[in-house]
Amino acid sequence: MRIRVHPYLLRFADLKTFDHLTVIGLREWVALPDLGVAGLRAKIDTGASTSSLHATDIEPFTRAGEKWVRFTAHLGTVVQLRHRRCEAPLVAMKTIKSSNGHAQTRYVIKTTLALGDRVWTVEFTLACRKSMRYRLLLGSKALVHGQLVVNPGVTYVQDKPVFPASTTSATGVA
Repeated sequence: MRIRVHPYLLRFADLKTFDHLTVIGLREWVALPDLGVAGLRAKIDTGASTSSLHATDIEPFTRAGEKWVRFTAHLGTVVQLRHRRCEAPLVAMKTIKSSNGHAQTRYVIKTTLALGDRVWTVEFTLACRKSMRYRLLLGSKALVHGQLVVNPGVTYVQDKPVFPASTTSATGVA
């Protein structure tokens, strides 16, 4: 595990918990096991309430009377492109207002997220993030539900998550 730390904070680099909360840095490795995705770098954004996943080719459909969405999740970096066709139950449609005031309606899915040794369910909006450096943005609601606290002076504090078994019927379609 490689941690990049400001020299002042070097003495705190091994701190992975605070009280009952897990300490994370501004960037962390995550997995989305129900979608079959591992080794994804996430940017932690305490200013965003919702989490977002870079997705294109989004197609709503019905399965057994339930609303679902099929999409291509883009997982790599701008230099190393990776993608995976995925399906997940549709939770809602949500209007998101960006920091520049632009409003956009997005599909919302709920799937399992693994970060370090923690695994919990998170809602993600599906959005085109191709101009962004990180394909996954982890917002404040996910941080609260995951019982996480952010140390802004460090990155990649937690180990890459071990790929846990799927816990829901959402699928990562190869």
